[in-house]
Amino acid sequence: STGLHWFLLVFSGFYWSLLGVDLRQYSKQVEAELQRIEQASIKDYIKESQNIALLHNQITACDSILERMEGMLSGFQSDLSSISSEIQTLQQQSVSMNVRLKNRQAVRSHLSQLVDELVVPGAMISTILDSPVTEQEFLEQLHELNNKINFAKELSFRETLACSDIQDIVDRLKLKAVSKIREFILQKIYSFRKPMTNYQIPQNTLLKYRFFYQFLLANERTVAKEIRDEYVDTMSKIYFSYFKSYSGRLLKVQYEEVADKDDLMGVEDTAKKGFFSKPSLKSRNTIFTLGQRGSILSPAELEGPILVPHTAQRGDSRYPYETLFRSQHYALLDNGCREFLFLSDFFMVAGNSALDLFNSIMGKTLSMFLKSMSTYVSDCYDSIAIFLCIHIILRFRAITAKRTIPALDKYWEAVLELLWPRFDLILEMNIHSIRNTDPQKLGVLDTRPHYITRRYAEFSSAIVSINQTFPNERTNALLGQLQIEVENFVLKMAAEFPSRRDQLIFLINNYDMMLSVLMERAADDSKEVEGFQQLLLARTQEFIEEILSPPFGGMIAFVKEAEALMEKGQLDRLKNEEARISQLVRGFSSSWKQSVEAMSQDVMRSFTNFKNGTSIIQGALTQLIQYYHGFHKVLNQPTFRSLAVRSELINLHHLMVEVKKHKPNF
Repeated sequence: STGLHWFLLVFSGFYWSLLGVDLRQYSKQVEAELQRIEQASIKDYIKESQNIALLHNQITACDSILERMEGMLSGFQSDLSSISSEIQTLQQQSVSMNVRLKNRQAVRSHLSQLVDELVVPGAMISTILDSPVTEQEFLEQLHELNNKINFAKELSFRETLACSDIQDIVDRLKLKAVSKIREFILQKIYSFRKPMTNYQIPQNTLLKYRFFYQFLLANERTVAKEIRDEYVDTMSKIYFSYFKSYSGRLLKVQYEEVADKDDLMGVEDTAKKGFFSKPSLKSRNTIFTLGQRGSILSPAELEGPILVPHTAQRGDSRYPYETLFRSQHYALLDNGCREFLFLSDFFMVAGNSALDLFNSIMGKTLSMFLKSMSTYVSDCYDSIAIFLCIHIILRFRAITAKRTIPALDKYWEAVLELLWPRFDLILEMNIHSIRNTDPQKLGVLDTRPHYITRRYAEFSSAIVSINQTFPNERTNALLGQLQIEVENFVLKMAAEFPSRRDQLIFLINNYDMMLSVLMERAADDSKEVEGFQQLLLARTQEFIEEILSPPFGGMIAFVKEAEALMEKGQLDRLKNEEARISQLVRGFSSSWKQSVEAMSQDVMRSFTNFKNGTSIIQGALTQLIQYYHGFHKVLNQPTFRSLAVRSELINLHHLMVEVKKHKPNF
């Protein structure tokens, strides 16, 4: 504040000088003012002298404290220097100890693992010796024993001395375990042999303990082979006995009436057999009819429950051969698949080894099947039964392929090699029987469908409908030969009729019947259907011309002649046929209604299929209108326009309306 006061005085002096004030005077004033201020300042210092002295003492005290603190910090600095060197020493010692610890731990882990593997605990010994093999604890200790045996073998290769300390006790435990396992598995196998035993239950039990066989295979191959051989021998006998008994009982519920070599398609219904021959089927037609037999191929029946023979016998039920065949082979498929899976799982085999083991068990049974089937097939003449059996096998083969089980593949092929040639032979026998048929020995002529063509139609539709699911070219070729022979037979039979009209009626009735039966089961685009459709159409057109000829033949002949001359530009050659034309016009106008009515009644009497008869009548009336339209067209030509009789022509639209009234409705 004093400095500021002084500054203000100087500044005010400068200010007054500017204003013209005397500076000396002003200087004296300033000096006096400064002295006054100095005296005031001295008084202030004196007044505050005690506080200043106190401040000095405090500063002095702080200096001494700071000196002591400086000494202490210097001591701390020297101490920290020594501690840092000690820490470095300790760090080096720690790193060294850590390395030694890791080395010891590594050695300890190897040694402890070795010791653990070598040591045979008392719990293992007591469990292997005293516990039943079915207990979970025994299975667990058996796994541990197997590991110790493998470890001991590994150490023996390395010539580890400690191995000899445990070898004796491990070998004893192994022998004891092998003995108990052998006894357990053999008991299970022997239990299969008890009468009325469901062997699948002990099989499932063995699968739970599949490690037992794995243990034997690894440690005692002789015992493993003994168990495997015993199982093969036991199951081979069981399957053979079961299927032999089952097959024999199935044959007791087969239909007693079966087809024989005389039950062929071309054999006359009234044909007599020798005195000592067995009675024929009540109706040969049933041999060639599929009926409900085809349902055996539906998934529901194909994989349905197998037949129980004694139940069927109590109910006095009888079945065709293919039903017994399906039941027998579905049982084989079911048991065979299950057995193959068991062998692969329990005996740990795969590929050819699994197939060889399966064949050693099922081979005898499969050979029996093939032998009995060969005997039956060699004397079988039921072609539908054989064909159904073929398709049963084809489907069963597809099922095993879907399950990826190749065990029965060779058997399926062997069965097909038996069935296909027999089917071919029976089909060829039927072809020959039709080819060698003498129409004159087949009884009274009749224009209705012949029973031989009905047999063919039923048989062909049955085979075609079955074959559509698994097409086979060999079957198609044989059916083609059979169709040719049947067509030839129908033509031979038709030739026995004296009139062409009756021949056509016979041909149309037979073609229509065969086509109707075929279309019930076969596809519309099958070769058989297409072939008979063409034949039926051709003969129908010819028959229409045949029935139109008696009442309208004159007009039809004139129209055809005139149209031919018109094409050549020579219609004037008919210019002088006025009398003929007049007769045709008036004759048609007077009698066409009666002729159409008589023709309709005659057609409906001639054809067994009302629908076919109706179609023929409609075709004939349509053709008649076309001819009459042509007749109109000819008479409208310049050559005939001057004829007065043209006015007597019936109006074409009116004729069409009248003709519709004569169309039968069914």
